[in-house]
Amino acid sequence: MRYPSVIAAAALLAVGVALHAPAQAAPAADQTTLEQPSEVVQSAAQQTLKALDADRESYRKDPQKLQALVDEYLLPHFDTQLATQLVLGRYWRTATPTQRQQFISAFIHSMLNNYGTALLDFTANTLKVYPSRVAAGATVATVRTEVTRTNGTRDSVNFYMKKTPQGWQAFDVIIDGISYVTSYREDFQSQIAQQGIDAVIKRLQSGEKPAQLSHIAGKSP
Repeated sequence: MRYPSVIAAAALLAVGVALHAPAQAAPAADQTTLEQPSEVVQSAAQQTLKALDADRESYRKDPQKLQALVDEYLLPHFDTQLATQLVLGRYWRTATPTQRQQFISAFIHSMLNNYGTALLDFTANTLKVYPSRVAAGATVATVRTEVTRTNGTRDSVNFYMKKTPQGWQAFDVIIDGISYVTSYREDFQSQIAQQGIDAVIKRLQSGEKPAQLSHIAGKSP
């Protein structure tokens, strides 16, 4: 990646985005009645903590159980198509419908598989959410938060969110001024230009971290 701090920050991304994801078992009205994006973050953070605290040690020992938690709490409330469309840029227009869906699935799950363990360090005093005041007709918003790491340092984590029929959903995260969408786009687009979108999809499906793609340009998949 172009920015050396993005890899470390990506671990926070897995925590941060998950905060937007109320459990699927919760009534649909819970999400749509929260008019302020910061309320969505705060409410979902409490639900995430409840799930983790119920059996945190078992999540540490069982990656599949952790993945199931991530799938339940994150994916339904993250605008995966918009995020992927922004990452692919011009290649979204030339990709086939099948390639688009394959890339969405491979990209999101690769990111979550690689950084989902950061959720295990999410505790009640980890996150500070600043209240948002968004006009009733607004369709996009920014939620400012601050994440405290285990060593005491603090990172500014801002969420770009979009109003959808399902409520507010995240589509980009800015960590200390660095956009993860922009960073991933720089990685992926250079690889697609050299090797094609199918090769990048295969690497993601195999579990490679996005940052590793920048070190294997020109090699066969």
